[in-house]
Amino acid sequence: MPDIKSLFVTRLYRAALAEHAPAIDAAELEASCYSIAQDDEAGQDWCEDNGYPGYTSYASLSDLPWRFPIFAGLVKVLDAHVAEFAKDLEFDLDGRDLKLEDIWINILPEGGTHASHIHPHSVISGTTYVAMPDGASALKLEDPRSAMMMAAPTRQKNARDEMRSFIYAAPKVGDVLLWESWLRHEVPTNMSEDDRISVSFNYGWG
Repeated sequence: MPDIKSLFVTRLYRAALAEHAPAIDAAELEASCYSIAQDDEAGQDWCEDNGYPGYTSYASLSDLPWRFPIFAGLVKVLDAHVAEFAKDLEFDLDGRDLKLEDIWINILPEGGTHASHIHPHSVISGTTYVAMPDGASALKLEDPRSAMMMAAPTRQKNARDEMRSFIYAAPKVGDVLLWESWLRHEVPTNMSEDDRISVSFNYGWG
């Protein structure tokens, strides 16, 4: 029998926020996201100028944990999840922790989409999900080898997850997904009539 093994691995972490304290009130978090979006005129202008559907605080607000206590609590929870993921990745952190660099709100209305991208200069990126109505788009993750496959045939429809070119992760409200920041990902078109709300973040080392 041939000896066939997987040489390199791309990890995706998925857990409920509630697995680590403090508890995050989902309704309060959703209300806070809408309140910030309504008051953030600079963010609204940026979204309009850049053709971003819906709202993101990425380019306008860098101090959400300072503005709203619920975001300070959220960061404490995320710190614990990221530390757990870093252990799974077997990082040698040389006695230092991975620390939050950015955290921002995303409100994607019906028909909204977020094109494929990576998060340069970070180590771990992720998202926690605040509102995922029926029809809300999953997170689409791309096989990092795609650019080097050249003339390779397409994969079979029933291929194992680790052999697929794309994986669609459909999270629930209260889930947190983590991945290494070099992993290309996107949010396909939101087919729901209601807003898809999430909070995304980057962690760095150094």
